[in-house]
Amino acid sequence: MASRSYWIYIIASQTRVLYVGVTNDLVRRIDSHRRGEFPGFSRKYRVRRLVYYELAPSAQAAIAREKQLKGWRRSKKVALIEGSNRTWADLWDSIEVLALRG
Repeated sequence: MASRSYWIYIIASQTRVLYVGVTNDLVRRIDSHRRGEFPGFSRKYRVRRLVYYELAPSAQAAIAREKQLKGWRRSKKVALIEGSNRTWADLWDSIEVLALRG
């Protein structure tokens, strides 16, 4: 059985509204957000730009990390994002490369 990858991600709107999520298929999930396929928060606030992601060792670890990040104050999430993505660039192209390798 092939091992799965589990990802925690943060997406943002142009006005920097943030959404934290978890998935086992980062490319598919971010593509769905970008298309506005999810009713609710991400569609309402046009949260479509991938600004942060990290790999977790297991589904349980990914869910725990997602809950941790969701519990953080906004300032701490912003610091996490800016620690690796100072300009809040859309990281979509970098995950497309991951998909080609996968």
